[in-house]
Amino acid sequence: MFIETEGTPNPATLKFLPGRAVMGDAGTIDFIDADAVGGRSALAEALFAIPGVSRVFLGNDFVSVTKADTVEWDELRGQVLSTLMDHFVAGRPVVAEGVGVTEEAIAPEDAEIVVQIKDLLDTRVRPAVAGDGGDIVFRGYRNGVVRLTMQGACSGCPSSRATLKHGVENMLRHYVPEVVSVEQVD
Repeated sequence: MFIETEGTPNPATLKFLPGRAVMGDAGTIDFIDADAVGGRSALAEALFAIPGVSRVFLGNDFVSVTKADTVEWDELRGQVLSTLMDHFVAGRPVVAEGVGVTEEAIAPEDAEIVVQIKDLLDTRVRPAVAGDGGDIVFRGYRNGVVRLTMQGACSGCPSSRATLKHGVENMLRHYVPEVVSVEQVD
């Protein structure tokens, strides 16, 4: 098994591509620290067991790992690659059964607007964000405000707020006139 490594716009985060599905169509999941895992992912637990790993993001076909400021990638990269290799070669599941993303309840009168928003996010935004080692997840819509979460490399990237406000918000407002603004939700 060969695992590719790519840099991201966030220098503290590397993107690891194992050449196979990680989460596949199950979505994405962002573990902001070891305490957030809570038994939901054996892979994330194994990565957090490596000293210096501070965040783990599981994408469709990649894993983004963020390091602590106290370590360098030269010391960490090999350990992360070894852990990923061991996990995937053993054929263990990435996440426990039933683990997923939650979003706010949507008012029935907003259902059509939400479908448009999700379609735009899925076709125009998520592919670009995934290319940088992250994801953007829809969390809710109410009174013209779209609530989104930046995950993976994008969550700690200095330009993520600008991406949301100047890129995503402007695009959504252009195509969906009911959208007034975009908020980042952690």
